[in-house]
Amino acid sequence: MSNAPGILRITRWLRFRLTLSYVIFFTLLLVIVGFFFRGALNSIQNEQVNEILEEEWGAVRGYLKIQRDSLDRIQAVWAYDHDDPETDLIVERLRSICLIADSDGRVIEVSDTYRRIGIDSPVIIRQLIRANRSTVGIREASDNEKFMVRSGIIIDEKHPVYVAIGRSLSANNAVLNRFTTLYLTLLPIMILGCSLLGWFVSKRALTPVTELAARTEAISGSNLSLRIPLRGAGDELDHLISTFNNMVERLEKSFIQTRQFSTDVSHELRTPLTVIRGQLEVALLTATKEDQYREAMMTALHDVERLSNTVRALLHLSQAESGQLTLQVSEFNLCTLVEDIAEHFRILADAGGVQFSIHMQQPCIISGDRIQIERLVSNLLSNAIKYTPHDGKVGIHVSQNQSDATIIVEDTGRGIPPEAMPHIFDRYYRVPGQQRDPETGLGLGLNFVSWIVRAHKGSIDVDSTVGKGTRFVVKFPITGMDNSTPSEQKETQDV
Repeated sequence: MSNAPGILRITRWLRFRLTLSYVIFFTLLLVIVGFFFRGALNSIQNEQVNEILEEEWGAVRGYLKIQRDSLDRIQAVWAYDHDDPETDLIVERLRSICLIADSDGRVIEVSDTYRRIGIDSPVIIRQLIRANRSTVGIREASDNEKFMVRSGIIIDEKHPVYVAIGRSLSANNAVLNRFTTLYLTLLPIMILGCSLLGWFVSKRALTPVTELAARTEAISGSNLSLRIPLRGAGDELDHLISTFNNMVERLEKSFIQTRQFSTDVSHELRTPLTVIRGQLEVALLTATKEDQYREAMMTALHDVERLSNTVRALLHLSQAESGQLTLQVSEFNLCTLVEDIAEHFRILADAGGVQFSIHMQQPCIISGDRIQIERLVSNLLSNAIKYTPHDGKVGIHVSQNQSDATIIVEDTGRGIPPEAMPHIFDRYYRVPGQQRDPETGLGLGLNFVSWIVRAHKGSIDVDSTVGKGTRFVVKFPITGMDNSTPSEQKETQDV
């Protein structure tokens, strides 16, 4: 009983299952091949016996003469040279398994061996004589010995007679039995050989997998930079290794971003908390007037708001990625929504000395989540104004066609370096060189924008040049539009 768990564990090995499948396949193949060759051997032997019977049938036609005696009865006479031993041996062989009957089915001559096979019935004999046809078949004697019998009609002096000659298949059956015995004896040896070969081949086949598993054990969160080298075979295992390396690369990037995010968040949370604590401590220790208490509370409220925004952004993104944030879909005019949001950002642009323009093509009815699209537009406009210098320009355009509603947000700001373009929608990613910028966020806004676009089955494209500006193009599918209303342009420029 102590070996049972070990045996059960071995049966779960992939190597064992591959070997078992290999053995079952080859066992079935060997059995099928054995049956095929046995049948082929039997067919070849029967064909040879049939050819011999055809030759002997020709000899019967040469030696057998049909005559009538004085009582007008048909007689079978074997005409040959009795002094010739070779001819005598041939005739004796023909007569050893032979039946001769007249047209009425009366037996004229029959050998003892043929009696064991069974004399043909007169009815069958008469039918064959009337049909004037011959037959070849395998018949079994009373002692289970099998014979091949050739029967037909011989006409001599206008007297048709029924003649049947046979040949024993004992030698053929003996050969078949020896073949069967030998094959069944060798079959277990061949199956054992297949098992050993399968066990060896499966080991060779799984060796790269075992090596892959051993190398993957060395990969952990602390050394995700390790990669498994390709074998160069170009097979499925190389594809698996390549896929695994890509996965580890993504995990490494995720770990790096997560560590960076943890650092950034701890800094973002620590700074306002420290300020809040310091302001409150100073107010408690030194403030003597109402204005001093009020100023301390206003500073604390500002930093609390900053903390609240940070936590809110993290919560929204977490809900979006976990599927807890579902879209509340309704139909609305996208132009009206964008116009309302843009009016709020106009004030922010004026404060920074940025020229702000709005271009609308009314109406633009889409089906989507109004709140999420408001967040999308707000994020894009906020980034555009934040990274556009004094006297720069920011514009938002909304247009439509037969299938899409398009939002374009463009600015003449800093621009995005080419090496950063593939990563701007990644979570926690911030363009290198901006980490010390006090206006830089946590790298969550564009990631959330990307999720909103995907959730609405839309698309987003970015075109940017360092020092010249950035252009975001967002497209949403249109579900309703009043085609009878002519398009009208509503523009407010260079404010």
